[in-house]
Amino acid sequence: MNNFFKTTGVSFVLTLVVLVLVGNMPLMFAAVMNSTSYSIQSDSVNIGGVLGSSTNYTAEDTVGEVGTGYSSSTNYSLHAGYQQMSDAFISMTASADVVMSPSLGGITGGTSNASASTTVITDSAAGYELYFKASSTPAMQGVSQGDTIANYTPVSSDPDYTFAVANTDSEFGFSPEGTDVVNKYRDNGSACNVGSGETADRCWNAITTSNELIASRTSSNQPSGTKTTVKFRLTIGSSSFKIEDVYNATTTLTAVAL
Repeated sequence: MNNFFKTTGVSFVLTLVVLVLVGNMPLMFAAVMNSTSYSIQSDSVNIGGVLGSSTNYTAEDTVGEVGTGYSSSTNYSLHAGYQQMSDAFISMTASADVVMSPSLGGITGGTSNASASTTVITDSAAGYELYFKASSTPAMQGVSQGDTIANYTPVSSDPDYTFAVANTDSEFGFSPEGTDVVNKYRDNGSACNVGSGETADRCWNAITTSNELIASRTSSNQPSGTKTTVKFRLTIGSSSFKIEDVYNATTTLTAVAL
C-alpha cells in the first residue's frame, strides 16, 4: 500500500494505494519418475481412479488408498494421499487508491482516516493466513522535505482499544476488521487481544516492516471468500508541527494458503 499526505500551509492529504500480492501455498516437490520426455510429480498405489467431467462439473477420484486426508498439530501440517498432493488455489481482490479525509493542518493538527479492503478466496481445506507490513520505518515518509510521521505506539504489546496520540506527537496506525481477523485484534468491549468481539474502529497498532498476521481461517471459503478491511488513522497533535510536504507510506498485504 502507498500512503500519501500533503501539507499546505500546513494541511495534509493522504492517498493510500493498496498493493495486493497473491500468495500460493509454499510447496516443494520432487519428481518420483522422470526421463528426457516426461516427469511424474507423484504417484500412489491404489485400485483405480478416473477423471470425469460434464458441462457442470469436473471430478477426479482415487479408489483404494488408506490413511489419507489432512491433519495438523502445532508442529506439522500433513496432506496424506494422492489427491491431497494437489496445489491449493488462493486469490485476492485489489483495492483502488484511497484518499485520507479530512485534510489536516500541520500546525493546527487533527485526525484523518481511510480504509482499504481485500477479499481472499481459497479452496485449501486448511484455510489461509493474511499478513500486513510496511516497506519503511516509520511507515509514513516525506517525499521531498525529509520529514516523517511516527508509527503509532500502543501502550503495551497488545493493540490499543482506543487510538490515542499526545498533543505533542503525530502518529500513523492501522486496525484490521473482518470475519477472519485474528484474536490479537479482537476485543471484549474495553481491551484488545481478549474476548471475541470485533468492534468497529478499535484495536490500533503500528505498521512495521515485519509481517503482521491480521486474519486467518482453518477451512476453505470458496466461492464467496472472506473480506478483510484495513483501516488507517493519522493524528497530528495540536502542539505538533509537521513540514509541508507529500508523505508516502508503502504497505503490502500477502495471503498464503495453508
